[in-house]
Amino acid sequence: MTALDDRPGTRRAAPAPARRRRSTSSALLGIWGALVLVFLFLPIAVIVVYSFNTGRLLTSWQGFGFSSYAAGLDRPVIRGAIATSVKAAVGAALLSAVIGSLAGLALARRGGRWAGLLTLLLGLTLVTPEIVDAISLLGWFVSLDSDAGLPLFGNGLVRLVIAHSVLSTAVVTFIVRARVSGMDASLEEAAADLYATPWARFRDITLPLAAPGVLAGGLMAFTLSLDNTIVASFVQLPGGTPWPVYVLSALRAALRPEIAAVSTLMLVLTLVSLAVVALVLRRSGDSATDVARTLTGGG
Repeated sequence: MTALDDRPGTRRAAPAPARRRRSTSSALLGIWGALVLVFLFLPIAVIVVYSFNTGRLLTSWQGFGFSSYAAGLDRPVIRGAIATSVKAAVGAALLSAVIGSLAGLALARRGGRWAGLLTLLLGLTLVTPEIVDAISLLGWFVSLDSDAGLPLFGNGLVRLVIAHSVLSTAVVTFIVRARVSGMDASLEEAAADLYATPWARFRDITLPLAAPGVLAGGLMAFTLSLDNTIVASFVQLPGGTPWPVYVLSALRAALRPEIAAVSTLMLVLTLVSLAVVALVLRRSGDSATDVARTLTGGG
């Protein structure tokens, strides 16, 4: 037995103390990971549970029921806030998908010094504090509306769409770049050899292949817009208050169960969108690693 264990290429079993140490370390890491997940998601779970509270206040449990959902959806101001958030999210998703897709295609197909600079600028938009974005966007919108005489930027919904697209465009760009970087460029080159116009190559080859990344980026932009609070609170106008800003203002009086109920519905909408993003990226062969690699300028 000893001779077999000493032969080259034979894998020896680890000593029992070492195996016990690894087993203990794995168990401790598993427990720590479970505690972290509980710490992160327990507050969300509490809100979801208390959204079924039939009492007048969220923190005063009176019984289980769906009255808070009915009360929330029956209030016109809440329905208006939800409609504003969804409209702004759809607009931001479409605008980000168009701009981000073109930028992602350019970064993937036309590299060079400018590509690194553009990647750096897009990365800066992801790490810039939202309060800085909010103040600068507010001043920009007011200047365009009042000084430049462009009333379009005095529209609250337009402001929300543009403001939410600033961050979302960078996310879409990186997702599309990760998708296009993994595509075989020989198909486009073959189409060019067959005298296909640049527009025909883009329409018939590039865009269909990049479509999963575009869809995933657009859905990600949709979820980011639904969650935006700081920027939205600065650029929104009376009569067009999005849901996160409405919740923030409602908390100053009291946290009512209908707020938790509608927030739970928005959470479900966000989770469904993220699930579709994960499914699209998985089926298209992209991964989170591919997307993250673009942040560093990798292919």
